[in-house]
Amino acid sequence: MKASNQNRSTKMKKILYVFLCSLVVLTGCNKALETDSTRVVGEKNMWNTVEDARAGILGVYALTRAALSDNNGHWIYGDVRAAEFTSPKRQDLKAVISNNLNASYPVVESLSDWTRFYAIVNAANVFLENIAHVKANDKRYTDNTMTVDIAQARFLRAFAYFYMVRLWGDVPFITSSNEGVFENKPRESQAKILAWAEQEMLKAATDLPFVYSGGDVQQPTDYYNETSGRWGGALATKNTAYAVLAHVAAWTANYTSVATYTKFVMDNYSKSGIGFTSTNDLTNSNGFFYNKNTRQMFGFNSDWGHVDGSSTGHIEELTLAEPVTTKTVPDIYLPKDSILKYFNLPNDDRFTIDTLGQAVSERYFTNFNGKYPIFSKIKVIQGGGTDPNFRYFTSALIFTRLEDVVLLRAEALAVLGDRIGATDALIQILARRVKAESVIYINYDDLIKAIFEERHRELLGEGQRWFDLIRYNKIKQNDPKFMNLINSGGIYWPISRKLISQNNLLTQNPYWR
Repeated sequence: MKASNQNRSTKMKKILYVFLCSLVVLTGCNKALETDSTRVVGEKNMWNTVEDARAGILGVYALTRAALSDNNGHWIYGDVRAAEFTSPKRQDLKAVISNNLNASYPVVESLSDWTRFYAIVNAANVFLENIAHVKANDKRYTDNTMTVDIAQARFLRAFAYFYMVRLWGDVPFITSSNEGVFENKPRESQAKILAWAEQEMLKAATDLPFVYSGGDVQQPTDYYNETSGRWGGALATKNTAYAVLAHVAAWTANYTSVATYTKFVMDNYSKSGIGFTSTNDLTNSNGFFYNKNTRQMFGFNSDWGHVDGSSTGHIEELTLAEPVTTKTVPDIYLPKDSILKYFNLPNDDRFTIDTLGQAVSERYFTNFNGKYPIFSKIKVIQGGGTDPNFRYFTSALIFTRLEDVVLLRAEALAVLGDRIGATDALIQILARRVKAESVIYINYDDLIKAIFEERHRELLGEGQRWFDLIRYNKIKQNDPKFMNLINSGGIYWPISRKLISQNNLLTQNPYWR
């Protein structure tokens, strides 16, 4: 037992080493590398064993989760900025809602800083540059495992760049750690970066397995001596790569590729143990968002069994209040009129009211007739319990799931003129959320609008809405105000003033000068 604890401690120290080296990517870590005594684990001791390889790749995942959840960024970027939620008291969130992103609030300033995303990039670069040393030094590290690990590192690095491009447009492009020396670089064309990211993800997809430790041809043995139950929903699979590729292609309006990538997922999702999620499971406190499961096509879980959770970095921190938790006022809520506007389909399992205005199905919302309707679709408290006295959350952060991919496919087919295919894909999701007779209430004359309305309902609270609005308006081009925002670069975030002061090659997004 003592030896086991020591091994676990060593692994955590090595992950911490990768984390610390990554965090100094924008200030240079050459001096730190010169002084071995200040390291938790010296670099010369890092890339020798199979345990080092595991620590290195899991460290990239950990940094990705940290980047997305820091200051609840994933939800503020994707849901709060869409200006549909209201914030009763938080002035920083009100600034985001009103698109006042130059406001001097610590959270707004922090979310303008891309340092945490370059920590992912640098950790992946360090991994890719050093992993061959493990192969040379430890015969337990097989060719197959190294190939799969390299594919994951490349995918996560490309994902980090895709995420940054959606937030800031042009960003510095770095694909080498330069032995710990960071050189100031100007912003690179987002078109170039997205083209690179797509190719990187395609290369990674070739080597990623459908399932880990499950006899997959790409990864036939137990991955790091763990069973498939350890990795399902925790690591990127081949289906993960193609699902995110569909998002990349949609962002660039390459809908032919969106159709291709989503078809791959639709043809192969069962090979990764992925399936559709019922409304009850989607909204249950110990359902889809609890812990990890293979239906989480790409996400970052918090494992209650491993005491992995927190009071921050989960959407519940923003949305939950009485009667779900003892918090008096939620940070954000969706006004009653907005709920009725968006959830306007009869017999919708997610939320519907009767003729008297009483909530009949309120899986997405609690306290509908109270002062603050509580968005309670995601409400994973501790181990999936319901005790309102605890504000310790363990929900998974989900970037994409099967329903998202099907609706992306519907979007692509509609743009490409395949109305039958697009309608079939849309109904594939609607049929799981509303009773059959309610499907007739969909406005199929404006199919694009109907698809994005369903994306709005289905993916509410999952960080997609702002980016959906951008794609929708690029397709429709009938909202002058939003089109002006797109054409002027107002859809992006300003670059942190701190970053610009540190790097004289950076230029501010024109909209925010």
